[in-house]
Amino acid sequence: MYFFWRASEASCSFCKSILVAMKNLLFYSLLIFLSYLLLWPVPIKPVSWESPTPPSMTGMYEKNDYLKNIEIFWENDGHYGPEDIAIHEENLYVGYHDGLIMRSDGEFYNTNGRPLGMVFDADDNLIVADAIQGLISINQNGIATTLSTKSDSDGIPLSFADDLDIATDGKIYFSDASDKFGYGEDQIEVMEHTPNGRLLVYDPETKLTTTLLDNLYFANGIAVSPDDSFVLFNETFMYRIQKYWLKGAKAGTSEIIMENLPGFPDNISSNEKGIYWVALFTVRNDFIDQTADKPFLRSLALRLPKFLQPKPQPYAFALGIDAYGNVLHNLQYDSSDAYSPITSVKQYDDHLYFGSLTHAGWGKIEVPK
Repeated sequence: MYFFWRASEASCSFCKSILVAMKNLLFYSLLIFLSYLLLWPVPIKPVSWESPTPPSMTGMYEKNDYLKNIEIFWENDGHYGPEDIAIHEENLYVGYHDGLIMRSDGEFYNTNGRPLGMVFDADDNLIVADAIQGLISINQNGIATTLSTKSDSDGIPLSFADDLDIATDGKIYFSDASDKFGYGEDQIEVMEHTPNGRLLVYDPETKLTTTLLDNLYFANGIAVSPDDSFVLFNETFMYRIQKYWLKGAKAGTSEIIMENLPGFPDNISSNEKGIYWVALFTVRNDFIDQTADKPFLRSLALRLPKFLQPKPQPYAFALGIDAYGNVLHNLQYDSSDAYSPITSVKQYDDHLYFGSLTHAGWGKIEVPK
């Protein structure tokens, strides 16, 4: 009997030791995790800002499923991320994540970077805003020329060439999304929320690049008006569209034409007939809006594992607006299987063509009546 009592007592002591060890392990693990969340360095210095209350999805932003019927092409060619689309002489061009620019008849050119915005100039050259290589020109024989890798007016290198458009005089207006963070670091940029973007112009006559505006919040889409009187450009992380005047009494100044958009504006393009098509990457993110004045929480979020960090909602969204910011077309589709994120919308004849940062294929749908 004494033997069993002693054995039982030893067993209980062993169990207590195990429990104490587990409690200590849990305590120190929690302490290490909390220390990591609070003290581990992050590559940003987030600032406090005032985020406007998102507009209701009614009226001009009323939900609909028009983009449910987007037809997808080239989805199984082994590439992904056709960010932008250009059509020239019946050939369609898309630029992929791996640097490849594909043409309807096969591979056209590889920038060894990340081609984003693409537009043809009057000499049939494909002008590309490449996030890594800068502003480049590619002729129809697949021979490339680097046009710009920095601003000649301030000496600041291009870190994230994003979108572009060309005026009738040949000048190329383009955006540098951030001169602080590079391609692939856009989530870091939105968490920090500092104005690092620029609007620039490249003059093919002088071969010089000039900064027109700086201190922009992720400068993105670019569209020159048909009469070359102004440029529209998007500030993605401020949910707004600005107009920069090129001619007239307001030349050299800018003004906001749309703000507090219901999503993140990406590229913008002109159909040359008074409509500007705006791609919205996704709808607004509650975490980003609700922590606008809480920079410390945004720092904490960056320390979390990737799967716990804020993610864009799958949502197909595009707007057609006029030069004053009036909504003429509201195209949406809220679904997990939506063609998303939409990063570019361009109109050719009676169809809209869609590009995406991460989708495998490009999309097409009829222009709404």
